[in-house]
Amino acid sequence: MVVLANPPVVDQIPLLRSPGPRDTFSGVPVVDLSSPGAARAIVDACERFGFFKVVNHGVPAATMGRAESEAVRFFAQAQSDKDRAGPAYPFGYGSKRIGLNGDMGWLEYLLLAVDSASLSDACPVPSTAAFRSALNEYVAAVRKVAVRVLEAMAEGLGIADADALSSMVAGAGSDQVFRVNHYPPCPELQGLGCSATGFGEHTDPQLISVLRSNGTSGLQIALRDGAQWVSVPSDRDAFFVNVGDSLQVLTNGRFKSVKHRVVTNSIKSRVSFIYFAGPPLEQRIVPLPELLAEGEESLYKEFTWGEYKKAAYKTRLGDNRLAQFEA
Repeated sequence: MVVLANPPVVDQIPLLRSPGPRDTFSGVPVVDLSSPGAARAIVDACERFGFFKVVNHGVPAATMGRAESEAVRFFAQAQSDKDRAGPAYPFGYGSKRIGLNGDMGWLEYLLLAVDSASLSDACPVPSTAAFRSALNEYVAAVRKVAVRVLEAMAEGLGIADADALSSMVAGAGSDQVFRVNHYPPCPELQGLGCSATGFGEHTDPQLISVLRSNGTSGLQIALRDGAQWVSVPSDRDAFFVNVGDSLQVLTNGRFKSVKHRVVTNSIKSRVSFIYFAGPPLEQRIVPLPELLAEGEESLYKEFTWGEYKKAAYKTRLGDNRLAQFEA
């Protein structure tokens, strides 16, 4: 954390050291989803980092570009117009305040509910037909990517039921959420060696998260020992996948949910889309029997996704949400 004697006004947003070239992580695992070796590569990446990049995913560039253009158009509106789409409790437009527990970030966002493969009708934001259509097309496409990734995980883990993980997301009642984040530039900090926190360090509670950005850097992940934060090179043509807390439990800790954060850019805006693949609220979250060696016991107490979701969202971003569920 950076502390300045006379900090610029950034609304009490925590400041971080600005990333430099030496912080760039050149070892991000890249998974070619069309390759026969994708399943093994995904498992290896999840065991090592809980994070990987997906290429050859099959989502048309036009689908990604249209969603991005509509998002940029939405966030370029007057603040009063955007505020009418909020507050984000739980769904809608939010600015700077993340959740209800005091977390702050230099961002504005849309948090949206997903029903099956499109935005929920119960979530009226966004109201413009063009933006909603673009996001529905994008959500349907990225959901297919998530299903393919989870099927490949099951294959790579040697689970007999190929749908053991993907059915939790693709089945009826799955709890899916979609987030559109906009991190405006913060020119007041340019040249000071520090950047505003866009989204503070955290893990995602769901099974996996699938992220794409507009190509502006800012995403950082913590390597396994947690002592080193590294910057992920941007790639607007690829998707990045995070292991979430629930998948960590389902694999009995074999996969680790990755701690990540976003550091703002002083010059360029960052727009990102995150699809959170969650199971139905009543889904039991326990280690899959096929992944337990003979005599191996669960590292976690049994709980449902609904119970974990309720507990997780009562915490601050940086809290260890799984600690209270450890056996």
